[in-house]
Amino acid sequence: MRPIHPTAGTDPVRIGAKIRASRLAQGLTIEQLAQAAGLTKGFVSRLERDDTMPSVPTLVQLCQSLSLPIGSLFEEPDVQLIKLEHAPQINMGGTGADERLITPRSEQRVQVLRSSLAPRASGGTKLYTVNCEVESIHIISGEVDLLFTDRRTTLTVGDTLTFPGRTPHTWETRDLGAEVMWILAPAAWSGSN
Repeated sequence: MRPIHPTAGTDPVRIGAKIRASRLAQGLTIEQLAQAAGLTKGFVSRLERDDTMPSVPTLVQLCQSLSLPIGSLFEEPDVQLIKLEHAPQINMGGTGADERLITPRSEQRVQVLRSSLAPRASGGTKLYTVNCEVESIHIISGEVDLLFTDRRTTLTVGDTLTFPGRTPHTWETRDLGAEVMWILAPAAWSGSN
């Protein structure tokens, strides 16, 4: 067996955006982070723009100041592509709906459904709720009426309506049908891929 001689990659290591995102998520200014890590404000600013690379001891200081494991700065993000034609069909009830789950089944933070709704399609005659904190519907084409206990709201192309997920509601389309996206946060259900 031949020995393998590893070589360094040619792509620059970019950690600035992750440091900046962590700083902002904790409500820290550049000056506050610099002070906590014993660095200059200008150095932290250049680091966040990937204009400079820190030494290992400086990186340790920064990560300790942000309560980050050092390795997290170098982890690849978990990016998953789901093409609409390969998205699994699901059944949310109702009639005249071709519904597809366009986020990974394992995703628990948010769930996005793409629905092709036939003319006069409906979520059913009875109001229902979804087990999530927030529910949004975005109209890609057509018109959809959202019915609540106390009102009917007509949505047209480009409209997005957001409401608490446990609010009793149903929906129906008009004569032309509709294409819509439902966003549920956190995911109403999850499972493995």
